[in-house]
Order: sequence, then C-alpha cells, then structure tokens
Amino acid sequence: MAANPFDLNLRHLRAVLAIQENGSISAAAEIVSLSQPALTQGLAKLERQLGYALFERRSGGMVTTPVGVIVAERVRAAIDHLAAGAKGLTRVFANPDRLMTMTQLRAFLALAEAGSFIAAAQNTGLSHTAVHRAVGDLEQMIGGELVERRGRGVWLNPAGKKLARGTRLAIGEIAAAIADLGFEASGELIAFGALPLSRPFLVPAAMAKMAAELPLARFEVIEGSWRELVEPLRDGRIDLIVGALRPFDVTDLYQLPLYEDRLVIAVGSQHPLAGPEMPSLETLASYPWIVAPANTPLRAQWEKLFEGRALPPTPIECGSVMIIGRLLTDGNFLTLLSPDQVALQIRSGLLARVGAPLEDSKRLIGITTRRSWRPTAVQRRFIEKVEEVAATIKSTEADPDRRGSSWV
Repeated sequence: MAANPFDLNLRHLRAVLAIQENGSISAAAEIVSLSQPALTQGLAKLERQLGYALFERRSGGMVTTPVGVIVAERVRAAIDHLAAGAKGLTRVFANPDRLMTMTQLRAFLALAEAGSFIAAAQNTGLSHTAVHRAVGDLEQMIGGELVERRGRGVWLNPAGKKLARGTRLAIGEIAAAIADLGFEASGELIAFGALPLSRPFLVPAAMAKMAAELPLARFEVIEGSWRELVEPLRDGRIDLIVGALRPFDVTDLYQLPLYEDRLVIAVGSQHPLAGPEMPSLETLASYPWIVAPANTPLRAQWEKLFEGRALPPTPIECGSVMIIGRLLTDGNFLTLLSPDQVALQIRSGLLARVGAPLEDSKRLIGITTRRSWRPTAVQRRFIEKVEEVAATIKSTEADPDRRGSSWV
C-alpha cells in the first residue's frame, strides 16, 4: 500500500493509460518502451502498492476495474499537468515529460521548496549528489537551465517555475488518487487559503464542523491577500481560497459564490454614534477614521461612502483587525469592516455598530478553485461544511451580531 506518490513508478502509471486504451499488455509495453515481462511485473507491483487490481485479465484482453478507472482518471490528469509544465521548454525532445522519473521530479520539487541542494537532500533522504544528478538530468532533457545558482542558494528561473507548477499539480493528482482509494492513514491534508473576511467565522466554523466529523482530517491554512494566495493556488500549493470573490471572471479559476457580505461602521461601545440610527455623512466625517491600506477593496468601499465629499481625517491606516479593535475601544475612531470581523467584540460589549449594514457595500463571499481541480471525497466534504456555515450566515443576514452566538 503506497501513501506517497513518489513511491510509484511514473512509467508504470503511464502504462495504466496505455493498457486501458489498447486493452492489452503487449500494445502498452510498446507504447511505454518496456518489454512485456517488465510491464507485467511493473503492473503487478503497482497493484500491490495500491492494494487493488486495476485490470481484469480476460480472454478478449484487459478490462479496467472500477478502481482502475479511478486511478486512470487521476493519472491522465497528472500526465496532462506534467506535459503542460514541460511544453515549450525544449527543442531537444518532442515530449521531455515522457522521459522524466519520479526520483527526478521528487528531487526537483524538493530543491524548488528548499532553495538549496543540501536542504533538498536532507528533506528527501537522497544524497547531495543524487539531487544534483536528478536536476541535471532534467536540465539535459529540456536543453537548458531550470535553476539559477547563487552561492549556496538556488532560485527557479521562468522555465523552472513552469515545470515546478506542472510537476506539483501532477503529484497532487496522484496524491488525490491515493486519497480516493482511502490510503491516507494519518488523515488527508486539506490545504487552503483564507482571505481576511473568511477568517473570523466562516473558516473556523467550517473547520470545527469538519474536525468533529472526521477527526483524522488535517488542515494547512495559509493567510494572505488575494495577490498573495492566487499563485499558490495555481501552483497547487493550496487547492482553494475562501473569502471575497473577484468582481470579474478569471480564465483558469472557478468562483463559487456563497453569500453576500455587507460592511458595517464599527466603533467602541462608548462612542457617541454607537446605536441603531445612521448619522448623516457630515456627522460621520466629523470623527477620525481608521482606514484600510490603499488600493484594497475595503479602502475603495470607504472612499465610495464619501464620494463627492471631502474625506474625513484618517490618522491611522491599518489592516489588522486585532489592532483596529483595540484602537476603537480606546478612542473615538470609526472604521469600516465586515460584520464577521467584529461580531464577537460586539456581542462581548467591547464594540458597537453605527446604524445598519451599508446597502451599497455588498461583496460576494465564496470559494475559488482551479478549473482543472477535482476534489477528493474529503475535500468535497470540507467544501460542504463551508457551504453549511455560509447558509447559517445567510439566515442571520438581518442581524449579523447573532452569528455564531454559541461561541461566546
């Protein structure tokens, strides 16, 4: 039973597709450049590693089993990712990806992550020489360099970044095949990015639900802005982003809207404007504001609020909700935030809202994934948990301060 994609032989995985398409070992052996006995042995080893028969041997040829279909679909996607990563990098070989081995890809990805040959060797258990040789072999296949060497450090050049993305996505598909077969004994990893609006309630509530249902599931949460998370999403370092959606289509990404978020004006509980009534813009502009950094969606919404008027004083520019919350309790500042970002402080009596949520500040909150991504069963279950929490948020839209009241 294999729990690591790098334990599998890439040529044997390619052979699975060839056998499925041609229905015979002999035809597949010729396609993947192996002898028939070697491929027969390789397929038997792969089936032992996966713990399932991938094909039924019949008089009319090889027939793919249901498990074999699952594996073949993931392998086909992996091969496509690897081919896309290698495409256009070389004139030496027509299809350099077909010559690559798992050892080479493992060493290359380790080098890309670690930034040095020594660290890559330590992280993989390979020798320093083996990592050098593996990366050198890949460079020879494409007829050019993949990395830039600066002293002891190593950086990926554009060709290296392209191949690393394709490799990472390919390995992710093979890892998903292993997860689909239920072989992740220590718990499947769910890696995702959390944008600011999802962090106070949506993401932790969904994770708590998931942990209660599947205690072995593991999470890796990367916080950041859209700009900081979109490339890791494309690279396959994370598989989804939860938070505010972009107001435009992105060709290679899919956006799933969940609910609308409306901003609120937040103040300290003792602020003169705290209460259900919305003051005039003149009154709001007479107090100092804490604003989001320039060129952010939140800053644009704040500027829109006072469009056509002189902007109020803004002595503090800050993106940290924790710092903003403390400042609001200690002074007569106002700020513009999502209800989820201040709901706990409002219920605890530290902060208060000014009027109702702003009708003209609607933003779609949802999930962003790669269009090519096919989640595993565990990943799909997490998405369902996010959707469940989003449904709760929609049901309390009229009074966001009640959201998640059981947490307090």
